[in-house]
Amino acid sequence: MRAFDFATPTSKDQVSGLLGDKWGDVEILAGGTDLISLMKDDVTTPHRLVNIKGIKELRGVSVLRDGLRIGALMTLAEIAEDAKIKQAYPVLAEAANDAASPQIRNIATIGGNLCQRPRCWYFRSGHGLLAQGADGKSLVLEGDNRYHAILGNDGPAYFVSPSTVAPVLIAYQAKVRIQGSKATREVALENFFVIPKSEQEREHDLKPNEIVTEIVLPGKGPGSIHSAAYEVRQKVAFDWPYATAAVALTMNGGTVSSARVVLGHVAPVPWLSTEAAEALIGKKITAETADAAAKAAVAKAKSLGRNAEKIMLARVAVKRAILKAGGAA
Repeated sequence: MRAFDFATPTSKDQVSGLLGDKWGDVEILAGGTDLISLMKDDVTTPHRLVNIKGIKELRGVSVLRDGLRIGALMTLAEIAEDAKIKQAYPVLAEAANDAASPQIRNIATIGGNLCQRPRCWYFRSGHGLLAQGADGKSLVLEGDNRYHAILGNDGPAYFVSPSTVAPVLIAYQAKVRIQGSKATREVALENFFVIPKSEQEREHDLKPNEIVTEIVLPGKGPGSIHSAAYEVRQKVAFDWPYATAAVALTMNGGTVSSARVVLGHVAPVPWLSTEAAEALIGKKITAETADAAAKAAVAKAKSLGRNAEKIMLARVAVKRAILKAGGAA
């Protein structure tokens, strides 16, 4: 590991002044579960680490007038056990509890989970975010792409968004608050993730001198909200999923009046499927309607050559999440 400077601010207002104007010069250290691996593998070589672990403003869960605020430094284990979250947003608690392993959940923060870098093996091997060879051709298209994107994969990015918590938060219509050197802004979480078009871009709507300070979940609106998530992975123990789906349904009696269906690990961003939502509105939750919505969710999916099975796995995840949310599982 290369030598670096180490700064430990005590308030969030001090952080921006310690960050740089160019990606890679400075990195934020929170839980460090992703960053340390990247540094050890020489994928990122920062000149300075800014340790934000001691900033109390970035911790805690508090009830707002119209929702819930979660500090970016809350660990996944803390989120999984928080009574307020378990009562109001139970699927978020479940997703946090299912992520990674107990050891990682006790260290990894929710802010870091949302900002973690892709798990693409080409990127992790030092070939860049877009994994292009010296001739400019994609190593992903030319090589092993079993775990790469089936949606939003027109290129040049083919990695999948790695967070299993993000799809649930997006289904719940969460927002992130971001603090920079001059202003604080709020972004809908589905817009926080972006598909980069060049190596100079990142996969998040975040500037080098900005940090995520908190996640805000809205209060539940009128009607009965039903939510669920479903994950397909090779083994029950710590593993990266093939595909996940998170669903939030607003029910009017036994009929769906509005829906949000979000797929994970299938695209460079958590994939909000308007097609699946439209297939559910005005319908009762049955095996037939769930299957039709699941089919609509992957209607535009395409294989990169070796990941065709992910299309069916994603369809299964969506169908089972819908049935689970609608009480018809």
